[in-house]
Amino acid sequence: MEFKISQSMKSILFICAFLFVGVSTAQEIQWMSMNEALEAQKKNPKKIFMDVYTKWCGPCKLLDRNTFSDKSVITFVNENYYPVKFNAEGTDEITFDGFTYTNPNYQPERKGRNATHFFADALRLQGYPSLVFFEDNGTLIQAVPGYKTPKELEIYLTMIANDDYKKLTTVDAWETYRDNFKHNF
Repeated sequence: MEFKISQSMKSILFICAFLFVGVSTAQEIQWMSMNEALEAQKKNPKKIFMDVYTKWCGPCKLLDRNTFSDKSVITFVNENYYPVKFNAEGTDEITFDGFTYTNPNYQPERKGRNATHFFADALRLQGYPSLVFFEDNGTLIQAVPGYKTPKELEIYLTMIANDDYKKLTTVDAWETYRDNFKHNF
């Protein structure tokens, strides 16, 4: 038995396959380097959301698997931020605020922990993962340490995207904001 597919059916199948590939790739955070994000800000100002990780960090891998794969997180981050993925022990050269940061002590043959990148040191991180937010002009806002579920991350993403953090100048104000926050994720 021979099965023939008409030309119009081939066209429909091609379009469906194209749409499927387009949809599946759109369902990921569109990570970029810090230099790319800073360059993009010059053309279209937008805040930066940075995931600072290391290759050996278990909670960093959980963040990728459980939080950064969540559709609500993906959509919110892609729409409201330039998302940056930064290896705190990597070799990227980052030019930030007039200074070029490197990792001159990086040892490529080393397994496990490696030297800390000078940019990670400059951010004064308290551990990994750390989620770092920058203003739409590149100014550092805040680093938030530790693994976060989608719901835990949502409050930070929303508070910073909407500039609500500027009004939260006391611990009481933060606690009231947190207690009254309406989750959408």
